[in-house]
Amino acid sequence: MAGSACRWFLALGLLGCLSAEAAGPVWAIRGAHNTVYLAGSIHLLPEADASLPPAFARAYADSACLTMEIDLGKLDGAETISTLLAHGGLPEGTTLREVAGAPRYARASAAASTLGLPAVSMDHEAPWMVALQLTELEYAHLGFDPEHGVEQQLLRRALADHKSTAGLESLADQMDVFEALAPAAQLRLLDMVLDDLDDTGNETRAVLAAWRRGDAAQLATLLLTEYRSFPALYDALVMDRNRHWLPEIERLLKGGQNCLVVVGALHLVGKGGLLEALRKDGFAPVQMD
Repeated sequence: MAGSACRWFLALGLLGCLSAEAAGPVWAIRGAHNTVYLAGSIHLLPEADASLPPAFARAYADSACLTMEIDLGKLDGAETISTLLAHGGLPEGTTLREVAGAPRYARASAAASTLGLPAVSMDHEAPWMVALQLTELEYAHLGFDPEHGVEQQLLRRALADHKSTAGLESLADQMDVFEALAPAAQLRLLDMVLDDLDDTGNETRAVLAAWRRGDAAQLATLLLTEYRSFPALYDALVMDRNRHWLPEIERLLKGGQNCLVVVGALHLVGKGGLLEALRKDGFAPVQMD
């Protein structure tokens, strides 16, 4: 399916018009003494289409805290670079050309050059890091910017309103997921990104339209179908992280204050998604309109 890998990254983390009657990508979950709002995020949005569905504003206004995949309010720039270098590099003395093979390296180099990235800058990066970097550059080329993404918009409001922020995991945790992928899986991921780059724009418009109207079924169709042929990636990027996050979300549901929890839209939908897991544990997510 064209565009799949880039769609996943957009709906994960690291990446249409809403009618007045449409539901939004936000669910309200009642705890014993509070409400936790669980929202599906698009991490990058274009400036011209950056307005959030109305349900976000209502959930934010009713919440005392903002929880994200990573606490972006406490993310330090120097620490971020250090973490990326520590996790995303190849072993000393090893090059991407050696790991990827000459034909794949030539494709990656050509894609990097088209996107304005000197190929030499990738020479000592792991294949998964190159895949992420090329995806990020392609979205930037299409006008998508994390500064207009859901988390950054909400974070600016939370900081201005002196609301507390928190994260479900650290940046190192996220990098560990990719670093732990088997070498063959990393190369397959890079191949998928290289195959997908030219179709990213068309595929992304469909994802954005489904996200804006909170169409979980359509998001599942757009985002999950291709994962069935790559279960190792789905388990690592989605299922394992959902299992890790679920106890913290349920801990928030036992608290005394309302909280808005924002995660990539891909984490909510389909079998093993957070919405299904919460229902199995006796909670009743209600989609906001």
